[in-house]
Amino acid sequence: MNALHTASAAAPQSISLIGAQQNDLLRALSREDLLALFGDLELVTLPEGKHLFDFGDAVEYTYFPTNAIISLQYVMEDGATTEIAVVGREGVVGVALHPTERASYAAVVQTAGYGYRLKTSVLREVFYTGGPLAQQLMRYTSMMFAQLAQNVAGSRHTSIEQKLCRWLLERLDRSLSNELKVTQEMIANMLGVRRESITGAAGKLAQEGLITYRRGLVTVLDREGMERRAGSCYQARANNMASDQQRYAA
Repeated sequence: MNALHTASAAAPQSISLIGAQQNDLLRALSREDLLALFGDLELVTLPEGKHLFDFGDAVEYTYFPTNAIISLQYVMEDGATTEIAVVGREGVVGVALHPTERASYAAVVQTAGYGYRLKTSVLREVFYTGGPLAQQLMRYTSMMFAQLAQNVAGSRHTSIEQKLCRWLLERLDRSLSNELKVTQEMIANMLGVRRESITGAAGKLAQEGLITYRRGLVTVLDREGMERRAGSCYQARANNMASDQQRYAA
């Protein structure tokens, strides 16, 4: 039994304001609006590798991660996957506003943790009645489109080292430590490049003193240096994310 399953066995399944407010979108709601969701919100364990849904699935639940990190992946006809976005405590996964809507991507837990889920049928009711949660969802959707656009631009006009820096920083932004449990094969698959390219890029970053890498674990040593290496696409996204977090905290 791994540590996450051990922790989940001991963790209470009831939810609390403090727990739910670990997700920024839920934290942005007033106490009264958040309490109104408590009858439908469910605290769930999100183990590494779990598929919340796959391409073509009916999306039954909407997930609000707290300390888990979710990778949104586009699946090619030959089965190859490419990451299109990443979601952590700042966001939400699985917003399906139409009853017949099907998932256009796969959502896979990349870093284990916890989150809160809400049936999409309930979310639709909340959304169409309007109010603060609907406003937060529309704001987040707009931010997500901006992230996707930056990903497309970044994939065409940046080096392998910049892509790697950006990929690592995106997870660091959503992590509670400077250590990331990832493999070179995973990174290569998500970025759609050869593993040898990631090996070379990681070696250069290590030589520059930005990271250390041993099998399955990357430690970021110089955050500012990584940000400079990542380029303007990452910085623009980080600024947008920080602005939204400031709004949530206000």
